[in-house]
Amino acid sequence: MGEFGKYVLYFLLGGTIVSVSTYLGSQGRSFLAAFASTFPAITGATFILIYLNGGHESLVGYAKHLLWFVPPWIVYVVAMIHGVPRIGFWPAMALSMTLYFGCVGLVKLAIR
Repeated sequence: MGEFGKYVLYFLLGGTIVSVSTYLGSQGRSFLAAFASTFPAITGATFILIYLNGGHESLVGYAKHLLWFVPPWIVYVVAMIHGVPRIGFWPAMALSMTLYFGCVGLVKLAIR
């Protein structure tokens, strides 16, 4: 498979997960939608592809840095849970993303 073909495959994998999550969520199956979104299919595929293209050192480095993004993601999700009912979707999304990027900035400073 050529380089372009790999990226098309990556795009299709990601799009499929987003589509399944969106479909399930819009059908009122929020638990299954959340499961589909957090199921490690994308992470697992990423692990495989990084390993195949960069070896075990690249994979371990990616996995270690991936853990640093768990706290910002939790802040993002909690802000959405509390923000949407209080201030509406779009303001909560803007606030959540701002908090996420702020936390990522703090993480970047912490791992220096």
